[in-house]
Amino acid sequence: MIIFNGKIFLGDGQTLEQGWLRVENGRIAEIGEGAAPKIAGEEMLDAAGMLVTPGFVDAHTHLGMWEDSLGFEGDDGNEDTDPCTPQLRAIDAVNPMERCFSEALAAGVTTVLTGPGSSNPIGGQFSALKTSGRAIDRMVIKELAGVKFALGENPKTSFHSRSQTPVTRMATAALIREQLSKAQRYRDDCKAAEEDDELDMPEYDAKCEALLPLLAGECKAFFHAHRADDVFTALRISREFGLDAVMVHATEGHLVAEELAQAKAKVIWGPMMCSRTKPELSNYTPAAPGLLSKQGIPVALCTDHPELPIQYLALSAALATAEGMDRTSALNAITSVPAEICGIADRVGKIAVGMDADLLLFDRDPFAVGTKPVVVFVNGKKCIDIR
Repeated sequence: MIIFNGKIFLGDGQTLEQGWLRVENGRIAEIGEGAAPKIAGEEMLDAAGMLVTPGFVDAHTHLGMWEDSLGFEGDDGNEDTDPCTPQLRAIDAVNPMERCFSEALAAGVTTVLTGPGSSNPIGGQFSALKTSGRAIDRMVIKELAGVKFALGENPKTSFHSRSQTPVTRMATAALIREQLSKAQRYRDDCKAAEEDDELDMPEYDAKCEALLPLLAGECKAFFHAHRADDVFTALRISREFGLDAVMVHATEGHLVAEELAQAKAKVIWGPMMCSRTKPELSNYTPAAPGLLSKQGIPVALCTDHPELPIQYLALSAALATAEGMDRTSALNAITSVPAEICGIADRVGKIAVGMDADLLLFDRDPFAVGTKPVVVFVNGKKCIDIR
């Protein structure tokens, strides 16, 4: 299929005013500007007057983990019976038949990062998924996109009521260090046993096994942290263990933006629309994404669904522009930047040759209130067409 005559936002800062692209086998095969080629047998889609963008990427959600309107029966996001559970996998909890997947797709959110909540210092494994599909194994982009860590109020509150550690920030950080240190020793013991036949392999440890890819730099460390001091704790632990860290929320990040820029921090900020419901949100401001972005910090926006329903991701970007974030940065914050900082930029987030053909066509400003894409493609398949 060839989409032509459209204004194409490539996701790398460039825009083709009258561009075309060709989709083949679910991927983008060619991109050009001006007159589109005519190839026998190719479907032609005239995008005159439309904006073509990459599919939106929501970098931090719990989609399918807390099912809409079900209560406890659909609550599979926090295994808060144990403070450290890195062995838990999002794909074993996500229900792709849950209706919010359809709402995400209708709003142009074609890729999500989803996983456990923030009750535990180490909550489990996040996965990157497409929002189109019925079987989770066929929707996965990256099964192990990262491991979820949490600092601050949430783990403290979760375990305080049962008089179980951690009930302080010190204990939360100590538990994380202890488990990462155990994983390092487990890794070293496994390596030594592989190299020396006289040494026995250590007894299998599911928690340590789950952390080996993280220690090897093969996935991200997603740190839930609102307060500035918690953000710096996350960065400190990441330096100690050589983790590729991403700050999730960083609500007070704008107060220390220069320091975060010097530390080369990466931020997933959101949700944009919320109230200051707890002490560590007291310095919340919707101007924060723009302030962080202006310091050169990579900023992705997220809904934290179901905290904010996932269909409001583009509205979040629009609000960020109203509070000082420039328009291109805001559009990048829901396309290329989340893909890059979440480790899936080889598949999604941009319109480029070889990328998945996840495409949105808009007949008006995507940041206007109530706007939805009129056509949505995922992997080159037309999922929605409301023209």
